[in-house]
Amino acid sequence: MRRYALLFLFVCCMPLYVEGQTPSLAERAILEQQLKDIEAQIVAYEKTISTYQKKGKTLHGEIARMNTEAKKLGLEIKAINISITKLDKEMVKNEGQIQVTTEKLQKNKELLTAALQSLHEEDTTNLAEMLMENKTLSAFFNNVDNINALQRGLKDVLTKTIATRDELIDLKQELAEKKTDASALKAARDAQNKAVLAAKKEKDTLLKETKGQESQYQVLLKESQKTAAQIRNRIFEFAGGGALTFEKAYQIAKSASGVVGIRPALLLAVLDGESALGRNVGRCTYPKSMHPTRDIPIFLDITAQLGMNHETTLVSCANKDGAYGGAMGVSQFIPSTWKTFVPRITALTGNNPPSPWRHADAFVATALYMKDAGAGLEQDATAYRRAAARYYAGGRWQNYLWTYGERVVKKAAQFEDDIIALQKAGIASL
Repeated sequence: MRRYALLFLFVCCMPLYVEGQTPSLAERAILEQQLKDIEAQIVAYEKTISTYQKKGKTLHGEIARMNTEAKKLGLEIKAINISITKLDKEMVKNEGQIQVTTEKLQKNKELLTAALQSLHEEDTTNLAEMLMENKTLSAFFNNVDNINALQRGLKDVLTKTIATRDELIDLKQELAEKKTDASALKAARDAQNKAVLAAKKEKDTLLKETKGQESQYQVLLKESQKTAAQIRNRIFEFAGGGALTFEKAYQIAKSASGVVGIRPALLLAVLDGESALGRNVGRCTYPKSMHPTRDIPIFLDITAQLGMNHETTLVSCANKDGAYGGAMGVSQFIPSTWKTFVPRITALTGNNPPSPWRHADAFVATALYMKDAGAGLEQDATAYRRAAARYYAGGRWQNYLWTYGERVVKKAAQFEDDIIALQKAGIASL
C-alpha cells in the first residue's frame, strides 16, 4: 500500500505533457523576416496603386495600376507560401504534443484504476480487524496513515487526470484550428493565382477594346460605372440579423462607428455576410458546436437573460476538422468573447442586456473589437488588414492577413465607392 501512495504522489508531480520537437528559432526568425520584407513591399505597391487612383481615370494610369496590382498579387502569394511553411512546422509540433498527452492520459487512467482497486481492498478491512492484525499500536497507525495517503494520492491523480483530459481537448482544438488555417491559406493562394491571371487578362482586354485610344477608354469607363439606384437597392444578409438594404446597413454602421471611432465602410465590410470565407454560420445548435467549458455556460446565461430558447437558437457549426464553432448572431462573437464586451456595449447603446442578434448591439460590438485591434480612423490599410484578421482568427491572425484581412480591406474600399456614389446622387440619408 505504501508503494501506491508514493506512486500517486510521484505522478502528481509529473508534467502534463512533454513538448514535441520545436522548429529552430533561427529558422523561424528567417521566415518572419522574409514575411516582414514582403509585407513592406506590398505596402509600397498599395501606395502606388492609390496614387494612380487619385490622379483620375486615364488609359495610361489604368494600365500602370493593373501592372502594379499584378505585382502586388504576386507578393501576396509569396506571403501566403511563407505562412503555410510556418504553419506546417507548428502542426508537426502540435501533433507530437497530442500524442504525448494522450499517452499521459492513458497512464493516469491505469494508475487511477489500480488506486481504486487498492482502496477497495483496504476498505474491506475495518479498523477493528486492522487493530487485531497489527501487533503494535505503531504498526496500526502506520497502516491508517497509509490509507489516508492512498486517499490523498487518489484525489490528486483524479484531479491530474481531469486536467490532462482538458489539456487534450485544448490541444485537439488547436490542431483543428491549424488545419483550418492551412486549408484557408492554400485556397487563398489558388485564388490569388487566378487573380493574377485575371488582372493580366483584364489589361489585355482593355487594350484590345480601346486600341490604345483615350477617348474610347473614357466611354467604356462611363458605361461600366454602377448607378446610384443599383447601389441603393443592394441587399445584405447579415448572419442572424435578417436582410438590410445598403442604405439601412450604412445608417446603423455610421451610428456605431460614430460613437466608437472607426470607418463605417470598414465595419460594413467585416459584417458583410459574403465575407465569411466559408465559415459555417447559424446552422447548428449549441451542444455539438460550442466549447463545452469555455462557452456553453455563458451561452445558456445569455439566452436565458434574453428570454430565448437555447435549444433552438442557431449558432455557427464546428468545422470538418473539429474546431469549435458557436459564434452568435450578426457580429459572430463566441459567447466568452461577447461577455467581455457586454458592459461597453450597454454603455453605448443603453440596451441591458445587449443581444448578439440585435443589429445595433452587434454593430457596436464589432466596432469596439476592431477599434481595440488597431482600426482607428487615422489608420491605413495595413492596420485595417491586421485588425480584420484578428477579428476573424484571434491569436492566429497572421495566417489570415492575406485571406480574410485582405478581403475586408478590398470590400471596405468598394463600400467607400458606393457611399460616395450615393452621396453624389443626392441620397439624403447618406
